[in-house]
Amino acid sequence: QVQLVESGGGLVQPGGSLRLSCAASGINISLYTMHWYRQGPENQRELFANIFSDGATNYLDAVKGRFTVSRDNAKNTMYLQMNDLKPEYTAVYYCDTVYETQNLWGQGTQVTVSS
Repeated sequence: QVQLVESGGGLVQPGGSLRLSCAASGINISLYTMHWYRQGPENQRELFANIFSDGATNYLDAVKGRFTVSRDNAKNTMYLQMNDLKPEYTAVYYCDTVYETQNLWGQGTQVTVSS
């Protein structure tokens, strides 16, 4: 079965950190461009980070310097390290790739930034 499974979300205070994981099965993520999206309350799903098959990354300006995407090919898992979190980063976070011309989404993991 081809799937992506996010984990690592939770409640964190402003200024805190979290690391999200996106574990893949059925595909070799090192061969794909992988994405992180987030969807806050009443917001559209927003693409904010990518990691390409060559390991290069890029980020939305709003998260640049706070978020870091990485990949462990041996574990077939992508990570999102999030630092200095703000309340406005409260959202459901999703990983995604395009597999056989279709978007392959995980189920999402909730991140809540609140004191």
